[in-house]
Amino acid sequence: MELSPFYQELITSLNRGLMMSIALIIPSVIGGVLIGVLAGATRTFGNPVIRKVGDTYAAIFRGTPLVVQLFILYFGLPNLGIYLSPYVAAVVGFTLCSGAYQSEYIRGALLSIKRGQYLGAQALGFTTFQAIFWIIVPQAVRRAIHGCGNEIIYLIKYSSLAFIVTCIELTGEGKTIATEYFRFTEVFTIIGLYYLALVTVAIFILKKIEQRLYVPGFGRS
Repeated sequence: MELSPFYQELITSLNRGLMMSIALIIPSVIGGVLIGVLAGATRTFGNPVIRKVGDTYAAIFRGTPLVVQLFILYFGLPNLGIYLSPYVAAVVGFTLCSGAYQSEYIRGALLSIKRGQYLGAQALGFTTFQAIFWIIVPQAVRRAIHGCGNEIIYLIKYSSLAFIVTCIELTGEGKTIATEYFRFTEVFTIIGLYYLALVTVAIFILKKIEQRLYVPGFGRS
């Protein structure tokens, strides 16, 4: 069955926006997890100065709205002579915000690992870095995966805010079509289905990762 011109234009625009959304989500997820692990580890095992820096970073990005952060990156930084493209501003904003939340999940997981394992690793000749990287972090990641996965799901939906800094992704493309045809209900219902599909795929991938990292008996009393 051939679609009407409206739906043909809508699907074409949303598919184009979907590609941009994916291009925003993937680097933001990777960067957010890496920053989260680094910040979580430094907030747990770093010296007082490094801990304070990590805590300040987490407090700022967890305590202020993501919209405000995006506005500062895109509209505020040019006043300091720093110019970011809409795409770069969106990715940097998503990455830093997600990393702050991820660091809290990682920090909690690191604190849940018994200190005896760290001391045992040192007794076997491991350096502090080796003990944290090879012994503590792998266990903490397994315990933090549920929280980190939840933050990734949120990040997929956060990506809809990119259009406010003129990065036209899925929501931005849909808003343009909805404004042109005044068919907001249909357009945003379909957009919702697109995001539901993205989240469903992410949940499937996260479950596979969880199964891959599963160790029988780990974490059970």
